[in-house]
Amino acid sequence: MTANIEAHILSLATGVPENHISQDEVIERLGQNMGGEMPRHLRSIYNNSGIDNRYLAQPADEYMAPAEWPKRNASYLIEADKLIIQLSAKAMTKAGLEAAQIDTIVCVSSTGVATPSLPTQMLRKAGFADTTQVIPLFGYGCAGGVLGMQVARDIAIARPDANILLLCVELCSLAFRMGDNSKKGIVSTALFADGASAMVISTHGDGPRIGNIIQKTWPDTRDMMGWDIDEAGLGLILARDIPSFVTREFVPVLDAFLSANHLNKADLQEPACHPGGAKVIDALEAYFDHLPDGLPLTRSILRGYGNMSSPTVHFVLEKALENNETDKPIVITALGPGFTGAVGLVHP
Repeated sequence: MTANIEAHILSLATGVPENHISQDEVIERLGQNMGGEMPRHLRSIYNNSGIDNRYLAQPADEYMAPAEWPKRNASYLIEADKLIIQLSAKAMTKAGLEAAQIDTIVCVSSTGVATPSLPTQMLRKAGFADTTQVIPLFGYGCAGGVLGMQVARDIAIARPDANILLLCVELCSLAFRMGDNSKKGIVSTALFADGASAMVISTHGDGPRIGNIIQKTWPDTRDMMGWDIDEAGLGLILARDIPSFVTREFVPVLDAFLSANHLNKADLQEPACHPGGAKVIDALEAYFDHLPDGLPLTRSILRGYGNMSSPTVHFVLEKALENNETDKPIVITALGPGFTGAVGLVHP
């Protein structure tokens, strides 16, 4: 990091589409398509997911038809555009900035295809200058919230007078496939949801400081998480036991990161972890064992919103910053395709 130049979070805004669905309704709807009632062994997956509610890009009835990739991607273009325009305005207002004052937009999204990119298409209608630098990032998946912060922070430090707008928008529900009762299909419908976030980052201002962020990618792990593309569009890859991987492989990364930053777990307040699922949170709680109550903020976001991929960690971070009563740093973590882990620090 460049000496004496630090990047700060000037504002953070989160949001979801207007279509709401409870986990009980998901069970009921899918059960009707399985002959009237969901089998008990499948119902237990939904009941043990740690999720009560989620938000969807489309009304629930739209997902009952067979997946048609052109139609789903058209929905992505429309609904993602709405979310990033809404949240960009909210984040800029909180930061006391206008669209014309944003120099660079970094946009993380892996749940649809847009060329020109989503932020490029919104420039004029949202009031951004036509000289605004646009950097779309595809493929980060669930790790994108942290890795996007790393990219935005590095740009801010390289250009100290610039204001950077980081956007994360994921419409995971558009990959749902009615009738897919494979393990990964069931996990997908029990877990994933839609949402977005917007963060203004700059080297001037007195907001929370973004500290070091690292990325670790393990070889030969493509089968753990990602997309396959077929005639129906985006198909989930989800093959290995991620909670066990967290304990075996990610925990040493966390240890090394804290050591490199001269920190012990006792020096930290509750972290902002991407809630990949209830069992992933269990594994992370076992690591952050200095916290008597575990990871209640992470669990509350999973319960109320589900796994929204890249923006989800920002929902947790937003709550952590709102609840902050100490000057202790906040560790941020996320895991995504690669298989890739991301760890960083935010100093309130």
